[in-house]
Amino acid sequence: MDTINSTNMFIGLSSREAFGKIITQLGEQNNKVVALTADLTNSVKLNEFKARFPTRFFNFGVAEQNMMGAAAGFTLAGKIPFACTYAAFSSMRACEQVRTDIAYNDLPVKIVSTHGGFSFGIAGATHHALEDVGIFRGIPGMTVLVPADAIETAAIMRAIVNIPGPFYVRLSRVKEKTVYFQNFEYKIGSPDLLQEGNDIVLIAMGAQVGETLEAARLLLEDGISAGVMNVSTIKPMNEKAVVSILNKYTMAMTVEEHNIINGLGSAISELIAAYHVDIKFMRHGLRDIFTTSGLYPDLLKYYHLDAQGIKETAIKFLEKSL
Repeated sequence: MDTINSTNMFIGLSSREAFGKIITQLGEQNNKVVALTADLTNSVKLNEFKARFPTRFFNFGVAEQNMMGAAAGFTLAGKIPFACTYAAFSSMRACEQVRTDIAYNDLPVKIVSTHGGFSFGIAGATHHALEDVGIFRGIPGMTVLVPADAIETAAIMRAIVNIPGPFYVRLSRVKEKTVYFQNFEYKIGSPDLLQEGNDIVLIAMGAQVGETLEAARLLLEDGISAGVMNVSTIKPMNEKAVVSILNKYTMAMTVEEHNIINGLGSAISELIAAYHVDIKFMRHGLRDIFTTSGLYPDLLKYYHLDAQGIKETAIKFLEKSL
């Protein structure tokens, strides 16, 4: 990814907080940008946009299906709608409207969903989104993006605002560990090999990228050299670029705050099969279960998705493969 040196305002924010700032900037630059939400103005960080552009802000109440249908209509009026709600609601409560009203007609709606994974912690399984990436990557024509941190979130929003077709962007509720420290030009599809290694490559998306980088540091203390790849474009993935990186390693493990079925791990395993990559492979994430309720750091630890848990899982995988 090509970096652009500039002072930025996003370091230290969560991805949803970064979204609130960048959509306001985009609204200043383009009066076609409109924001829609389903009674979650504060949660999806649209307060500033609402205050600055009250005639371009629309709250549909607890009616996600109506919101998606209206977003489709806005595009036909020449607007650029950002439809914002929780990931569990956009992917399941409004799935039919996303598929039929938006994707079937190839309309440029930006579906921005916060509270991805189990980042809503204490809200429990009903508000955790462990299926959303799989649902959206299964919809024809849908681009699926999962930024690692606030700066990548801003870069993604700048990249997609004027691109045709439907987009799904998955954000977290909590502040992710910082991965990027300066603004950059986002290239849809391209993986980012954040660091190289000799023994294994760890492939992560979203909030798990920062945790995986920390896990790689812990592994190095034990003499294990791990590469770390950020795959923030789940679909369409630059397949040859990903395979080129995989071909440098003998072992790979995906890390995701998502069901291991039909998420990042499935996408990578499909590439391994299609391109006949000779590599030992493991998926690490939620193993086809419903999550429990708890504080987010506790859930990360419980499901072995904090840095220590990722490290221990990678070591077991390495030992099992010897």
